[in-house]
Amino acid sequence: MRISKADKIFYTVNYVVLSLIALSCLLPLMHIVALSLSDTHSVASGLVTLWPVGLTLESFDLFLNGTNVIQSLKNSVTITIVGIVLSMVFTITTAYPLTKRYLIGRSYFIFGAVFTMLFTGGMIPTYLVVKELGLINTYGALWLPALISTFNLLIMKSFFENIPSEVEEAARMDGCGEWSMLFRIYLPVSLPVIAALSLFYGVGYWNLFMSVMIYMNETNKYNLTVLVQQMIQSQSLLQEMVATQTEDSIQITPEGIKATGIMVMILPMLIVYPFLQKYFVKGVMLGAVKG
Repeated sequence: MRISKADKIFYTVNYVVLSLIALSCLLPLMHIVALSLSDTHSVASGLVTLWPVGLTLESFDLFLNGTNVIQSLKNSVTITIVGIVLSMVFTITTAYPLTKRYLIGRSYFIFGAVFTMLFTGGMIPTYLVVKELGLINTYGALWLPALISTFNLLIMKSFFENIPSEVEEAARMDGCGEWSMLFRIYLPVSLPVIAALSLFYGVGYWNLFMSVMIYMNETNKYNLTVLVQQMIQSQSLLQEMVATQTEDSIQITPEGIKATGIMVMILPMLIVYPFLQKYFVKGVMLGAVKG
């Protein structure tokens, strides 16, 4: 196919704009990685730009052995894993009946779900509800308000609706009930969308910040995101961390520890994403066709 001059200009502009956007995301990440892997003298002297200078893992060793870091990491893993399981169970069991046209009041349930996506109660009403339920200072306060994302619910519902009706008819002729239909027919063919939505929920729970600050009263229940934010904002926490180390480690700079904290926080998502990226086209895009 012959490409016209206008198309060439369009493609060139597209490549340039996309390259600039990619560099604006990639360069800060490379700088953070370089700071976390560089030695103290190079970081303090401002010699580190995009590549590590004097490669060392001292910042990681100090960060992982610092105050409350391991506990915060455990809290983040607990919040994320339990949150993903709960959210996926409730999202799937809510989306499945909404695909059935014989469900009484189906259109009203869908309207109610979409309405909550457009209009929310706000922070104070949500806090009062959580408080009346006795969930303050418990992880239930983090999981319950975020149990079902309406956006993810609509994607799951649309994906279920794309499953051929002939498959369901054949299963019903073999005696499948609703639960058998869900677990033996729908879920096995829905792995792409389940993987994609699990990643969406996982990123959300892993990066929880405001909810933790509002509902958690004890610092030993903070997740890694809050700890890193406090390290960036508070020099006293960094000094406390440095004071627990040996004479050699005291030379570690706060900038290096901050960069290490950010790396530890984003590393799990960077590792998981490439394995789930292949499911995005089948999971999210196919599920969004009817959405």
